[in-house]
Amino acid sequence: MSVSKTIPALTFDTNADGWESSTGFIKREIPMPALDEQTSARDALMVLIQVQYAGVCGTDRGIWHRQVFKELIHRSLEKEGKTQRILGHEFVGKIIQAGSQVENVYGIRVGDNVSGDSHITCGRCFQCRVGEEEVCQDQAILGISTDGVFAQYVKIPAKNLWQVDFTRIRPEVCAMLDPFGNAVHACSKVDLRGKRVAILGCGPIGMFAVLLSRAFGAAKIISVDINEANLETTEELGAHETVLIKKSEGPNADLELEQKIRQLTYDKGVDVAFEMAGSNDSVNNALAITRSGGQVVLFGLKDGDFVISNFNKAIIRGLTLHGVIGRQIFQTWQTSQRMLSDKTNGIQDKIWHVILKEGVGTIIPLESYTKESFEQKMVQHPKILLQF
Repeated sequence: MSVSKTIPALTFDTNADGWESSTGFIKREIPMPALDEQTSARDALMVLIQVQYAGVCGTDRGIWHRQVFKELIHRSLEKEGKTQRILGHEFVGKIIQAGSQVENVYGIRVGDNVSGDSHITCGRCFQCRVGEEEVCQDQAILGISTDGVFAQYVKIPAKNLWQVDFTRIRPEVCAMLDPFGNAVHACSKVDLRGKRVAILGCGPIGMFAVLLSRAFGAAKIISVDINEANLETTEELGAHETVLIKKSEGPNADLELEQKIRQLTYDKGVDVAFEMAGSNDSVNNALAITRSGGQVVLFGLKDGDFVISNFNKAIIRGLTLHGVIGRQIFQTWQTSQRMLSDKTNGIQDKIWHVILKEGVGTIIPLESYTKESFEQKMVQHPKILLQF
């Protein structure tokens, strides 16, 4: 197969762009990645993938606005001796070249359609050795601390790949297996059967959590957000109640929200609160609206310090806090595949029809990318995909 020596990619460059003085992703020509086992023995276990779709998630939006992962991006680039990071970490594509040991070790080969986990784990640390790879102590993250997938071709360790079947899950949805897995991991932390659940922050992962909470047996699902359109979407996805709140300028909990939740739960509070927004006030809201003895799942991420109001109340009220990062590799992927492949639960159909709007306005070809139009699409839609 003949390919050009350079390919288009969406990037951030510490020298050319500057963190404080820029926003967005910059489209640049980058060298075509290649496998070369003579130069690097590790390439025997690497693959070259032709990307079909790549998803834009909350982390990417945070990088767009220079709100998250500044230190990690800069530190990793300095370690690599370069200034440019290829962004993005959600993808689906086809293997076009594989290292000499890939098929023997991992059972995948050229021509296979794959997605993959964005956390490249070390396999050596204590956490990896005891099956807790999602909290690996020496991991690299695609699009953040190592080059990502917002490019026509990408080079990735074969151990991170998950083979997909387009006859079971459509390719556009396969591109979202990574963030869908985040929601699966979060919703698997607690037993949701018969529970009253609140989901604070209804971006794509919060929306996935609505679908999964319903499938996992929650008795009542309450979605909470500052965006009315996102709340309307969660209603279509199965939320029983929605609560629109105002954007807070401070860290404190919203007293009106707490009163509303009590009205909806017979003055008890929810059994489980999922904090998906990552803002300081949202964390305090989650703690405030959860009943005594209840559970709070913390997933949202933002850089900087948080203030927890009246933290002693969390102890006195016997709350259990769960921190969730990434996916359990690859237990979560198996669950995600089963949930999306099952035609009877309607999850895949709702993701395609309701969240992705059947691709209308939500799928943007890389060739037509402009910073201005892309930013407008991010405002208009909770989830968008790049098409290559």
